[in-house]
Amino acid sequence: MPFLGNIGAPELIIIVVIALIIFGPGKLPEVAQSLGRGVREFRKAASDVTEATKLDAPAPSPTTTVVPPASAAVPPVAPASPPAEPPSGDAGQPSA
Repeated sequence: MPFLGNIGAPELIIIVVIALIIFGPGKLPEVAQSLGRGVREFRKAASDVTEATKLDAPAPSPTTTVVPPASAAVPPVAPASPPAEPPSGDAGQPSA
């Protein structure tokens, strides 16, 4: 383990003696067991986060593309022209 590179046998013995003094010989197995569970859960959570944040995209699954039928296409509509005004003068009015 790279983070334990500077800890040798004398340091480990000192840590175990301090743990025995603090927790006692009866409680020490329970503390070690709970510490092991905590480390295991931390590693599992760290690997889950690593898997969730991978930048590799999953392989695309074969999908079918939906093409709308030709009858569904709507032709473009030309803008409506304004109504033609009748010519001015007497031609547009009825005769009496």
